[in-house]
Amino acid sequence: MTRRWFRPVATALFAAAATWLAGPPRDAAGQPVAAPSATLSGPVQTQLKTAFASQLQTLADGVDGVLSYTVVDVSTGDRFARLDTVLLPTASTIKIAILYELFRQSEEGRIALDDPQPLSPSARAGGAGILQELRSPVLSLRDLATLMIVLSDNTATNAVIDAVGMDNVTRRMEGLGLTGIRLRRRMIDLEAARRGDENVATAADLASLLEAIRRGEGLNPTSRAALLDILRKRKSTPLTRAVPPGVAVASKPGGLEGVRVDAGYVTVDGRPFIIVVMGAYLADETAADRVIEEMSRAAFHYFRRLAQGGAYGRLLPP
Repeated sequence: MTRRWFRPVATALFAAAATWLAGPPRDAAGQPVAAPSATLSGPVQTQLKTAFASQLQTLADGVDGVLSYTVVDVSTGDRFARLDTVLLPTASTIKIAILYELFRQSEEGRIALDDPQPLSPSARAGGAGILQELRSPVLSLRDLATLMIVLSDNTATNAVIDAVGMDNVTRRMEGLGLTGIRLRRRMIDLEAARRGDENVATAADLASLLEAIRRGEGLNPTSRAALLDILRKRKSTPLTRAVPPGVAVASKPGGLEGVRVDAGYVTVDGRPFIIVVMGAYLADETAADRVIEEMSRAAFHYFRRLAQGGAYGRLLPP
């Protein structure tokens, strides 16, 4: 009798210990995922989700211009979207696609990331960046890519585009099913822009590209980590200013006349999310930046509450 009672109890205790030692559940990319009690299945969580969706809509409605967005709950696949399939200018956010193509070609053995090369005079461009001020820089493609993302250096970007091939970037995006992402001109090519050859994307496709990077699609773990490390280098943007410094954000902003874009993968522990906001025909770019920052802040607080909240909404410390 004693043995029959002891065996199931011992089995349950061993199972509980194994679960505790394993730590929180993680997704395919190794990121912690939300516990079942934090999923949006009950009336309390549904109300929170509805309120967040309304908050995003209200913020977007306050912009004088066109604003599209996509926010993706990585843990559940829930999406919050507005005009997310509309093609809009990417500005420098297109550099995420260029960076991805660079690492894919490195994986395929077509280019070497770390061989220093002199900068071609044809790559020089005005606008953002430091390379245009240097006389004879000799840099590797990896270093150029870092300048492209962190400083949004247009000269570095043109050098990377020349290395990977402009058409290859768009073809790679098509291969991922992201037909809305189109690289059609080099940086600061106003004539191409006037012809209508603008770099464009949809918010949905930019979010899907960040998700592909998060999963490491087409990349080995070393390349994925290196690519994310470049995107996570700290930048002061509307999106990142709304997130505490200790939270990793893999992101790239962009801005042109009447255009503001910010896209990022935010690794809130236990509830990571992706946010892309695209604005065009903007009457006031500074006002749009403030709205993007508020949307980013709203998203961060929403997902942090989901990560910390139990089934009834008590926010437990991490």
